[in-house]
Amino acid sequence: MSLASVLDRTVRLHGGRPAIIEPDRTYTWAEFGERVARAATVLANLGVKRGDRFGILALNSFRQAELMHAGYWMGAIPVPANTRLAPPEIRHIFDDAACKLIAVDDAMADTLESGELSAWREGALAIERDYESLLAEATPRAAHDSAEDDDAVLLYTGGTTGRAKGVRLTHRNVVSNGMQMAVAMRVRAGDVYLHVPPMFHSADLLGTAYTLLGAAHAYLPRFSPGLALEAMARTGTTALMLTPTMVIMMLQEEDVAAYDVSKLRLLFYGSSPMAAEWIQRAAEAFPSAGLQQGYGLTETSPILTTLDMEEHARAIATGDTAILRSAGRPLIDVTLRIVDEDGREVAVGEAGEVVVRGPNVTPGYLNRPEETKTAFRDGWFHTGDVGRVDDGGYLYLLDRKNDMIVTGGENVFSSEVEAVLHQHAGVAEAAVIGVPDERYGEALLAAIVPARGASLTDEDMIAHCRGKIGGFKIPRRFAFLDELPKSAMGKILKTELRRTYAKSEKGVK
Repeated sequence: MSLASVLDRTVRLHGGRPAIIEPDRTYTWAEFGERVARAATVLANLGVKRGDRFGILALNSFRQAELMHAGYWMGAIPVPANTRLAPPEIRHIFDDAACKLIAVDDAMADTLESGELSAWREGALAIERDYESLLAEATPRAAHDSAEDDDAVLLYTGGTTGRAKGVRLTHRNVVSNGMQMAVAMRVRAGDVYLHVPPMFHSADLLGTAYTLLGAAHAYLPRFSPGLALEAMARTGTTALMLTPTMVIMMLQEEDVAAYDVSKLRLLFYGSSPMAAEWIQRAAEAFPSAGLQQGYGLTETSPILTTLDMEEHARAIATGDTAILRSAGRPLIDVTLRIVDEDGREVAVGEAGEVVVRGPNVTPGYLNRPEETKTAFRDGWFHTGDVGRVDDGGYLYLLDRKNDMIVTGGENVFSSEVEAVLHQHAGVAEAAVIGVPDERYGEALLAAIVPARGASLTDEDMIAHCRGKIGGFKIPRRFAFLDELPKSAMGKILKTELRRTYAKSEKGVK
C-alpha cells in the first residue's frame, strides 16, 4: 500500500479515463503515469536518490503534482514549501529537510534571488522552463516498491518554538486517509476534483481519494472567487475543498449565477468553523451540491472527522442548526477520545484534550524527538485541541491548547508572531490572539505594551514584521496597552484578552 502502487493500479484500471484537465488539453491516466515515470528519471538525473528529500516552491499545477508523484514513484520525499512564507522561513524548511534539489516555478523564481536562498539557486529545477524538455529526453523509470511505513511526503506546519516543524507522513498514512475519505466523500470515477487550497497544505491530500478511484484532477494556481468559479465551470468540477473564507468570498461575488457550476455535487469545507448563516447561503448558491465539513491536522493526513451531507441538509431543512457547530464523527478506523491532563478519558459531554489513533496518524516530526515524545503518548496522538463529544459521538471543538490561530485557512501560532514583535526595540511585551473576523474566520490582534518612551503605531509594527514572517501571519489589528492582564504567577491571560477584544474590529490604541 504505497502511493506508487496506487498510481500504478489507477493507470492499469483507468488508463483511458481523464486524469488531468488543463485549459489547453486533457491527459489520460496512462499519459499521466508515463510522465510521472519520466519525471522520476529527471529527478534521478539531477542527483535525487531513493530516500532523499527535494523541495518544491510553486503554485498549484499538474506539473507540481507530477513531481510529487515522481518522488513517490522513485522512493524520494517531496517537501512542498509554503509559498507565502518569507525567505528566512523557506530557508529553514529546506535546510531542516536537507533537501537535495529545489524545483521552482516562474511565479516563485524571484524568491530564490533572495540572499537567504542563494545556496539553493544553483542547480534548481525550473518547472516551467526546463522541465518539459528534460521530461521529453528522459526514459520512464520503474517504480520503487516503497514499504508502507516509509516516509512519502514531508509537510511543514507552525511550531511552538517559532520555527516550522516537518510532519513525516508515510505511504500508509496518506493512502489510508485517501481510502477513508473516498468512503466519506462517496468518490466516483467520473468525478472532477478541483485543487483549490495550496498544494503545500495538507488539505491537498484529499486528492488522494480521487486518484484511488480514477477520477480527474484540475488545478487552480491562485485563489480568487472569480477564478475559482471560472475553473469550476470550465472543467465541470464535481467536487472541491474550500476554507470557510473562500466560501464566503465566493458567495460575496455579485455574478455567481453567471457561472455554470451545475455539475458540482460536493462542497467540502474545513480548517475552521463556518457560521450557519453562511452554510445556508452556500446551499442556496450551489443547489446541486451537498455540503460536508471536515476536521483534522497535518499530522493526521489530514482528516479525522466529518459532518456529512445528510446532516447538513437536515439541519438546513429543519432550521435546527445546532449540529452545524459540530466537527462530525470519526472516520472509519479512527479512534478518538477526550482526556484530562492525566490522560484519563472524561465522561460524555465533558471537555478535555482531543487524542486520536489510526493508520493516518504520523509517526512523528523530523528532527524533533522531544516534540514527538510529547505529542505521542501511550499510543495516542495528542492534538492540542480542546473539545467534547456528545452521546451521539459528535465532536465539538472548544479551544486550542497551543494558542494556534486559523486565519483564512492558514494556521498561525501566536508564539511565532510574538517572537517577531519582540524584536522591535519599542516593544516591551506582546501577546497575539485570534479575534472573530467575518471574512477570514479569525484575524490576528496584537496586544502590545510599548517600551518606556516609545511611541508605536499599527503601521510601524506592520512594517517591522514584513520580510520576517509570511504576510498572513502579520497582525492587522493592534491594542497598545499600559499593561497586559496576568495571573498571580505572572502568566499573560490570553483568555482575558480574547474576552475584551472578541468583538473588536480595529483594536484599541
